[in-house]
Parts: sequence; structure tokens; C-alpha cells
Amino acid sequence: MSAPPQQDARWTVRELLAWTTERFAKLGIDDARVDAEHLLAQALDCSRMDLYLRHAELLDEAQRAPFRELVRRRLSREPVAYIEGARGFHALDLELAVDRRVLIPRPETEHLVDWLLEDLREPPAPLMDVLDVGTGSGAIALAVAKARYEVTVTAVDASTDALDVARQNAERHGLGERVRLRRANLLDGVEDPPGGWTAIAANLPYIPAADWAQLAPEVRDFEPRGALVGGDDGLDLVRRLITQVAERRALAPGGGLYLEIGVGQAAEVEALLRAAGFVGVASRDDYAKIPRIVAGYRPRPHAR
Repeated sequence: MSAPPQQDARWTVRELLAWTTERFAKLGIDDARVDAEHLLAQALDCSRMDLYLRHAELLDEAQRAPFRELVRRRLSREPVAYIEGARGFHALDLELAVDRRVLIPRPETEHLVDWLLEDLREPPAPLMDVLDVGTGSGAIALAVAKARYEVTVTAVDASTDALDVARQNAERHGLGERVRLRRANLLDGVEDPPGGWTAIAANLPYIPAADWAQLAPEVRDFEPRGALVGGDDGLDLVRRLITQVAERRALAPGGGLYLEIGVGQAAEVEALLRAAGFVGVASRDDYAKIPRIVAGYRPRPHAR
């Protein structure tokens, strides 16, 4: 199917999906069929599952016009999440509003949330304080708060635009009272709770500056560079945060620092944590078997 949908023609849902998938695939777009389904479902105000029940349905021009506009945006390589204005995160039915002010939440970050929640299964105290540094859309903070009612989360970001999006998401999920949003550059200006944080999580910029030009257009041309690039080797902010947490003893004894990192950075970040006095340092793989999350813990006092 090579001819585009004409305004005076009637196309079925199946034909529109096939034509759009072909166009996307020829452009090198990954998951072309999935993207086509997302956009047609949005244009028709239905679910992707509904499309399978409507495969033989003929769509007139009034129905196809909004779909053509969505396809045009995707052909310009705008990410589907920005076109839809939302992205699901974690297995918690957590749909987050996203736009070009924040990064699109990714499956890799779900591994950080999972690890942190595992460590919180045995609470060291009735109430726990978790800090999310560089919260962006609020994905980590809101996932933790939704999963654990006894946890109070503080989420900080240097970007007021990002905090506006995170605040919208917190209110959307009824978590505005349990997720405190603050503007801060890493820990600068953040007041540690008495006894320290139970956990600190951070998905900071970690892409080396030299890699920026080679990124996919969806990332390079649409997502905020300041939330992605972390200096020459990608670890500028990671180093600063590790140093801040260690020097001011921001964590409670036994508390963990959880960091999302880039490809090939695990060994160096593990070494940075050990050099700063963290114990139990380890990393976990993402779905592609790439070491993606590194964690270390503040030592507990020796028993007398």
C-alpha cells in the first residue's frame, strides 16, 4: 500500500494502520506499528484494543483529518509521548503528563523504583523520608509515594518548568500532600530530615556531551538537553551528588543512594561510591541486560 489516504477516499482502520506503519518503518522509526496504533487511537478517542474490533470500519475525512496531523508530527520525529501528552510508568497504573519541558519516563527507570521499594520492605522506622533528585515529571517520586503510604517523598529539580509538570502529575494522582516539590540544584538548599533520608534516588543527566549529535532525533531534537547531558563523560552531576550525600551524611545509617546511569558507566560509578565511603555497592541490569542502576548504602554503626 503506497498511495497516501486521499481526502475523497474512504479507508478502513486496517488500511490506515498498514499504510502508516509502512511510512514509519521506511523512515526508520522503531515500533512503527505500535506508534501507528497509538496515534489512530488518539485520533478516534478510543483504546488500542478497540482498533482491533474496528478493523473493517470505514473512516471518513472528518475522522481521518486529525489522524493525518498526528502522523505528520510523528514523521517529523516528535515522540509519541509528547504527541499524546502522556506516558505510562511502572506497574502502578501511573499515567504521567509529559511535554517538552521534561524527559519522557523510560522503562529503565522502573528498575530504580523496584530496587528502592524492595529495600523499603523492612522499614527502619514507622515513617520514612525519600528524596528524589532531578525529579522531572515526578515519575520516581510519585511511584514510590503511590506504592508505600508510610513514605513521605521530597522531589527536587533545578527547573521550574519541570516542577510545574511534576506538580500537575502529583495533583492528578492525589499525591500532592505526600510529595513535596522543591526547587533545588542537587542538594543545595535541601534540608535533610532529622536522622537523614531513608533513601535518595536520582536519574540525573548522564549522556556524554560528545554523544549528543548521535542521539536519535526523537531525543536530540525534542527532549530537554539540560536533563540529558552530564558533561564530558556524562558523570559531572553524579559525582557532585555522591560527594554531597557523603560529606553531609544526608542518608540515615543503612540508607541507600540509587542512581540511574548510562551505558558503560557502572564500574566508574561503583568506584566513586566506594571511594566516598558507601558500602554494599552493586549494580542492576535493565531489560537489555545493560548495567543501568547503581546503589550504595551509608554504613550502619558497629554494634557495641
